[in-house]
Amino acid sequence: MSFFKRIFSSEKKETLDKGLEQTKTSFFAKLTKAVAGKSTVDEDVLDNLEEVLVASDVGVKTTLKIIDRIEERVSKDKYLGTDELNKILREEIAGLLSETNSGEATEFDIPSTKKPYVIMVVGVNGVGKTTTIGKLAFQFKKVGYKVVLGAADTFRAAAIDQLQIWADRVGVPIVKQQMGSDPASVAFDTLQSAITQNADIVIIDTAGRLHNKVNLMNELTKVKRVMQKVVDDAPHDVLLVLDGSTGQNAFEQAREFTAATEVTCLAVTKLDGTAKGGVVIGISDQFQIPVKYIGVGEGIEDLQVFNKYEFVDSFFN
Repeated sequence: MSFFKRIFSSEKKETLDKGLEQTKTSFFAKLTKAVAGKSTVDEDVLDNLEEVLVASDVGVKTTLKIIDRIEERVSKDKYLGTDELNKILREEIAGLLSETNSGEATEFDIPSTKKPYVIMVVGVNGVGKTTTIGKLAFQFKKVGYKVVLGAADTFRAAAIDQLQIWADRVGVPIVKQQMGSDPASVAFDTLQSAITQNADIVIIDTAGRLHNKVNLMNELTKVKRVMQKVVDDAPHDVLLVLDGSTGQNAFEQAREFTAATEVTCLAVTKLDGTAKGGVVIGISDQFQIPVKYIGVGEGIEDLQVFNKYEFVDSFFN
């Protein structure tokens, strides 16, 4: 029986279960080994559990938090059987995710008070940024929103072409200029076009180079400033896309981008092809930035809103 009340449809839940399968299998294989021959949760078990969590890319700081909480329960309850460890872990991870103001969503939605709702997307090349924008546009259009895309990653011709392919595939308008154009100019034109078209949502792609953080910071600041000439409180979200399959490297990217600009939410992609799904728990906790979306497959439907109850349920079920 499910530990949490069913929120997702059975089809969506099945996709999530399948997407987290490698992470779950790897985690529980390590966990089984960690408690082998033990009947109670003692110091050895906790040491082994710590190794399992770190190896699952939950991150050191978050792992120590989880271990401390389990130690508290062990000292309070005096006797905790290893058979109860799954349940305890599940509760503590869900509790940890609850402390970040995220993971309550069940559908692709935006506040009705902002129109157009402007999402600026950041992230290094290769993390699935353009694909995430395309899938996000598809999901928003599917629920009835009018979406406009802006190709402000003018650093690479391929980025503009890729976004055009997604715009054609989803059937949404795109605003673009030539490679090497001023990204802020593209963002400005996109917002003006969106207002003319009475669009609900604008998704702006931006360059993903991190070799010079100062340049990146200046560029993103300029893009924001120019957008605010059209929509005074834009962007409403700065979405950082991270590749979940890179594990600890995703933590580094989160650290770099949060230093370069104010990131308001996260999308963690490529969770279906990796055993490193624990990175979602660690990044959400460590940066206290809400995870809004997760990629759990290659299909256009396989970008999901992140719901912590369903995520933890799939992880432990």
